Amino acid sequence: MDVSFIVVIFLIGFIGSYISGMLGIGGSIIKYPMLLYIPPLVGVAAFSAHEVSGISAVQVFFATIGGVWAYRKGGYLNKTLIAYMGGSILIGSFVGGYGSKLMSEGGINLIYGILALIAAIMMFIPKKGLDDIPLEQVTFNKWLAALLSLIVGVGAGIVGAAGAFLLVPIMLVVLKIPTRMTIASSLAITFISSIGATVGKVTTGQVDYGPAAIMVVASLIASPLGAMAGKKVNTKWLQMILALLITATTIKIWWDIL
Repeated sequence: MDVSFIVVIFLIGFIGSYISGMLGIGGSIIKYPMLLYIPPLVGVAAFSAHEVSGISAVQVFFATIGGVWAYRKGGYLNKTLIAYMGGSILIGSFVGGYGSKLMSEGGINLIYGILALIAAIMMFIPKKGLDDIPLEQVTFNKWLAALLSLIVGVGAGIVGAAGAFLLVPIMLVVLKIPTRMTIASSLAITFISSIGATVGKVTTGQVDYGPAAIMVVASLIASPLGAMAGKKVNTKWLQMILALLITATTIKIWWDIL
């Protein structure tokens, strides 16, 4: 690995992980296309969809650790929500991560595009009064939360994305969880999800450990910084940034698929 390769991979990991910590996502919604398109564009490497999904799975595991640690105080982590959705998504992500070896690269990109499209549509549904609910009074349908996270887990495990880019819209729109609690809790759920996806990718030999290690270092630095920034940004801006990010990625993925 030469210096230019290390710098490019580190910057991809840093940018994605900063956004991860700030918006409560694993970061693959941006790192997946960045890893797929930027290295060959600047002439440092060319990763296959299988390699990108494997690197993403490992990186998300470490990025979410940093984000959860930054949110550990303040009452933003809903332990009941994390337990129900985390347990279900762990099972789903392991099945998806292990089964992805049987899929073609086109199939992996198609799954990613479908998940991103659903997430983009949900982010533009109005969420009035959502952040007026006191954190200690938040309630939700536990079994609906578990079912939806199981489905997300299978699809996310396939692309190594941990699924937070779809979990966040579900928590905001369907379960009616306030924005900052959604961001903090989704990081914890995504961490649990990434365990299943990572084990599935590692056991099937889909991880390139060199670039994965560079991404991990970037994640541990950038994710806590992003989480600290997210605490200070207005919740409407956080929702808007996430919506635009998911939409832009969705357009790019479907442009390439079609």
